[in-house]
This record gives sequence, C-alpha cells and structure tokens, in this order.
Amino acid sequence: MSLNNIVKRLQDIMRNDAGINGDAQRIEQMTWLLFLKVYDAKEELWEIDDDNYKSIIPEKFRWRNWAVDNKDGTALTGDSLLSFVNTELFPQLKNIEIDETTPMSKVIVKATFEDSYNYMKDGVLLRQVINVIDEIDFTEYDERHAFNEIYEQILKDLQSAGNAGEFYTPRAVTDFMVKMVNPQLGEQIADFACGTGGFLTSALKHLAPQIKTVADKVTYCNCVYGIEKKALPYLLCATNLLLHDIDQPNVIHGNSLEKNVRDYTEDDKFNIILMNPPYGGNEKDIVKQNFPSALRSSETADLFMSVIMYRLKQDGRVAIVLPDGFLFGTDNAKIAIKEKLLTEFNLHTIIRLPHSVFAPYTSITTNLLFFDKTKPTDKVWFYRLDMPSDRKNFSKTKPIELKHFDPVIEWWNNRQPISEDGFDKARCYTIDEIKEKNYNLDLCGYPHVEEEILEPDVLIAQYQEKRASLNANIDSILAQITTILENK
Repeated sequence: MSLNNIVKRLQDIMRNDAGINGDAQRIEQMTWLLFLKVYDAKEELWEIDDDNYKSIIPEKFRWRNWAVDNKDGTALTGDSLLSFVNTELFPQLKNIEIDETTPMSKVIVKATFEDSYNYMKDGVLLRQVINVIDEIDFTEYDERHAFNEIYEQILKDLQSAGNAGEFYTPRAVTDFMVKMVNPQLGEQIADFACGTGGFLTSALKHLAPQIKTVADKVTYCNCVYGIEKKALPYLLCATNLLLHDIDQPNVIHGNSLEKNVRDYTEDDKFNIILMNPPYGGNEKDIVKQNFPSALRSSETADLFMSVIMYRLKQDGRVAIVLPDGFLFGTDNAKIAIKEKLLTEFNLHTIIRLPHSVFAPYTSITTNLLFFDKTKPTDKVWFYRLDMPSDRKNFSKTKPIELKHFDPVIEWWNNRQPISEDGFDKARCYTIDEIKEKNYNLDLCGYPHVEEEILEPDVLIAQYQEKRASLNANIDSILAQITTILENK
C-alpha cells in the first residue's frame, strides 16, 4: 500500500460529504479517526509487553471491534454506523472516568475527545474513510515512521485551513531553533502553547542519536512536556507524539495562562523552553490577574513571555518566536517585560526573519529570540536573515528550508558585525545602548527604500516620458511582426 496518496484519497472521499465544510473540518475529521487507529495499534504493542494491560476504552468501542471491516458483511455502515458513532462512541469516549492515578497514555483518550466532533453525515462515505485509514499498519515500525512524513503533510495543510494555520510552525524554523539550543538527553523540554507538537518532535529528533542504553530510552520518552488550549491541535499533538513512540505523551489540554505565575515552584520549571506563542490575541481580565501588575499586558505573546521567565530553571535555555511588535513596543507592560528579561536573563541573540516565513497564515514579520538564565544581559547580538536570492517570497509550496539558515549557523559561533549597503545586517548592542533606546529592540531590521515625493508637474512629465518609451517599444515589435508576416 502506498502511503503517499492516502491523505488525498481521504480528502477526495470527504469532499462528497455534505456535513464537512472546508479543509479545517476535513482535517479534524481525519485526525480523530487516525488517533483511534494509532491508539489501537499502540495498545496491541502494550498488550505484548504487559499481560495485564487493560484498555481505558470499553471493548465495544476499541477500533478493532467496530471499525475493522472483515469483509464478511457485518461491518457497520450507512445509518447504522452514523448512529453508533454519534450516539454511542462519542458519548462514551467523552465521559471516560479518570483520576489522578490514571496514566497519561489513558488520559489522552478522554482529553482528545472532549471537544472533538463527527462532521460526516453520510455513513457510507464514513465507512470508506475508515477503511482507507485501516489499511495502514501502525504496529509495523517502518510503516509507522513512514507515516510521519504523511502526518507532516497533514500539519502543513493546516496553513491553508482557515485560522487553524496558527498552530503550525514551519519545520525548518523549529529544527533551526532546536539546533541552536542543542538539547541534551536528561534535560526537560517544554512548550506552553505546543500546537501540533512541532517543537517537541523536533527536539525528540535531535535527541534520538544520543540514545545508547535502555535507561537512555526511558529518559528520552519522558523528556518533553506540552500544554495546548485548543482541541484540534491538542488532538494532532497527542497523535504526533504517539507516532514518535512517546507512549505516555505528557501533553495537557488546557491554558498555560490560567495559573498564577507566582505559584510556580522549582518542580514546575524546565531546562529548555521552545515556543511560538499565539500573538495578536487578548486574554480576559481575570487571566491578567495571574501576573504581577507591571507585567499585565493585553497581548497574549507578552503574557507567555512572563510565563517562560517564571518557569525556566537556573542555567536553562529558551528559543521563542515573537512578532516585531514585541521588539519595538513601548507600552508600560512591554517595557516592564523587556526590562525583566534583560535584567534577570541573558538575551544573547535576536534573529530577524524575512517576511512570509509563516505564509500563507500570516504576513506579520517575526523574530527568533534566544536567551538563558545564566546572568543578566550585558550585550545582545542581532542578525538579519535576508530572503534567499532565488526567492521573492516563501509560500506553502515553496516554504523556508533549513538550508536557508546556513548563513546564520555559519555566523553563530564566529560572530562579527556585518554591514551591507550602509545598513547593519549583524551588530552587537550593549545593555546601556539598549536602555538608552528605552528597550527598543527593533535593531538590524530590514532596510526600507525611501519613496521620493516629487512635484505634480514633474511626476506628469515622467509619466508621459515612460508612456512614450513604452509606445515606441510596442510600435517597434509590431513592425517586426508585420515584416515577418509580409515575407512569408
């Protein structure tokens, strides 16, 4: 069976269903079904390792007992399948009983279905979708890992699926950030708005070569932690981690901003934090009460910055994506957050990203901030990553690639100031210089070509001159064509 066209097959079937409206719902429908299939395959493996294993899903509702079509004419389909899914399966999974002793491998089933829905209205088409998914053998290591690439495509498709694109960070960006932070086996890694788990899986990929023993494997499987507020990305993240052989995904379905930051203890802190927090949103006033008054920003990304600062271990490291607005913002909360960042942490590097890195989801220009909890900041290096010479824009079909970060990687360990065409491309600013600028970090940005404003009569004369030149070119081309035709 070819995995390469499986997503297309699923989408083609679901496009014929009147209950599904748009790509976002198609992806959500596909994902909860994939989760149940993946989870059932993992349970087969867990049952081999543990003779006493007991599923948290009642027998009747396990994938193997209702979804598999044995071609004997007994498989549910049509109205019977719809009725089963809507009136039995979903209510049962949404109401699974858990407590503080329930392992995460079982908790994720209830959390996954709390806000999931069956959108399909045609039971025959639903049966077709289920049969396609059931073709994949997730118990086979090679096939499970081959499907990671297909799953990555599903995540990329979120970029064009309405506002669901906010949960996907281009893989090149996550891989670059992880490479620069360089996680080591034994360090605890967190993302407090983890979306579909891109940073967590990039970190796992980086750590995998470090596994040498059985004990290393246990450490590896327990090193990542995530929180995600919204249902669809949480479901995608949980499935993503299961596909990466994390059997106990330590991912919470919740809001990182709803706990008072002053209540965090040492046990709540992490060695490494990797994030692309949501920005542009606003939180309720009751959420802002969870932060010291000076840090109560109306911007979601600012609040996440504060959470990070309260949850980073001594000597810990952070890489975070932030919009330009954080760099140049001068409201009281932003100034206070940046002052705390520079006073209590070492903000050593800011990478200015070119436009369209997150296209088509957003055109907002973003930056990568790298800091650690080792000492107060004494200097900050800025580096402007320019658009590759062969590109005008990044897009869904031509996204940013890891190779586009090669100039930064080469510069990273041998930092030198760089000036191009009279503009700073890389430069170090001292903490005193930054304070003098009232904590404005909008430095080494992209040069803007100044538009020359001319007098109206001069503009009209230039326009007439250009029009005359264009008309002359057109007349010349038409004359050549006429000559060719006459000589035939």
